[in-house]
Amino acid sequence: MREQQGIFKNIDWVLVALYLLLVIMGWLNIYASVYNDEHQSVTDFSQKYGKQLVWIVSSIGLAIICLILDGKFYATFSPVIYAISIVSLILVLFLGTEISGSKSWFRIGGFGIQPAEFAKFAANLMLAKYLSNISIKLTDLKTKLMSGIIIGLPILLILVENETGCALVFIAFVFTLYREGLSGNYLWVGFLAILIFILTLIFGKTILFEIIGGVFIFIFFVVKKNKQNVLIIVATTIVSLGGVYSVDYAFDHLESHQKKRINVFLGKEIDVKKAGYNVNQSLIAIGSGGLTGKGYLKGTQTKYDFVPEQSTDFIFCTVGEEWGFVGTSTVLLLLIFLLIRIIFISERQRSTFTRIYGYGVASIIFFHITVNVGMTIGLAPVIGIPLPFFSYGGSSLWSFTVLLFIFIKLDAYRLEILR
Repeated sequence: MREQQGIFKNIDWVLVALYLLLVIMGWLNIYASVYNDEHQSVTDFSQKYGKQLVWIVSSIGLAIICLILDGKFYATFSPVIYAISIVSLILVLFLGTEISGSKSWFRIGGFGIQPAEFAKFAANLMLAKYLSNISIKLTDLKTKLMSGIIIGLPILLILVENETGCALVFIAFVFTLYREGLSGNYLWVGFLAILIFILTLIFGKTILFEIIGGVFIFIFFVVKKNKQNVLIIVATTIVSLGGVYSVDYAFDHLESHQKKRINVFLGKEIDVKKAGYNVNQSLIAIGSGGLTGKGYLKGTQTKYDFVPEQSTDFIFCTVGEEWGFVGTSTVLLLLIFLLIRIIFISERQRSTFTRIYGYGVASIIFFHITVNVGMTIGLAPVIGIPLPFFSYGGSSLWSFTVLLFIFIKLDAYRLEILR
């Protein structure tokens, strides 16, 4: 049997090396983000860098466990893992601890565990299990609905926990579905919905109503008249106008700080002391780094705590200030290389289950990188999404570790068919 030949047989060491390199670089920047003259010892477990060492060691233990388990275990027990994840999301609503307005944490001593982070790989496993069934086709309405339920159930529970940022990550699965045959029209519809949401907030629904009406009247007279085109134009117009009028409702139901952040991001408000403070200070930190940075442990924005959450959501600005453009480019290139490697490995699989799971891994990590870096440099609203393998936090590191090493183990079975 494969396990008798060693748990490391057929392991992709390139992915393992990238993981270790990113985790080490992440810890170095966490240390820099909270470093001061009173706390210099790397084993000071009262500080975040000390606690992160514990999370790193335990994450390596989790990675080994993921490699020890038989690859067929993940395919067979995907529904059980998904069910446990859903139960934990429900239990945390009743037994969890509220932190920063979000009741999504289980407190264990001085550490916290966030079930929403682990729901990502659980949903990914379940989606891969369902879609890898030979009788399943994404062209069927039933398949689309079931896929939507698998993805949507954890989203709803996480939204109830008031973890909007974490819930948004599940949208990334649309890229996985697209790879497996979902029509590109769904991507265009999603893009159109986001565009309408943003434009409505900027210009107001009355002006946007007039713009949409004018555009579709023009299109109606330009395109070739046939029943299908007319139906498409009418349906798109109705949906777009309905979207415009629903924006106010959706926006009004956001938390006040979330509305504030979106308004600041869109330029409707200028608030560099409150809602816009984090981003403003982050931009100052990154800009002050210049080409090669100020040097390790020499960042003034970092040392004097000008940027809130600098060890978690805004860890990228620590890289920018102390390592400069060279450092941020290196980090981004390593993360991009990681994504490319995951996609390459996914495409070489004989097993549909492993390929779908691999694309889910890439989609989740891509979404985190894009949003986290985007909000750090002011190109996305601040929604509290960690940078993979860099940001401080045990739940985040554990989740990404398990997510990645399950894929590494499944890849070790690439010459077999897993379902």
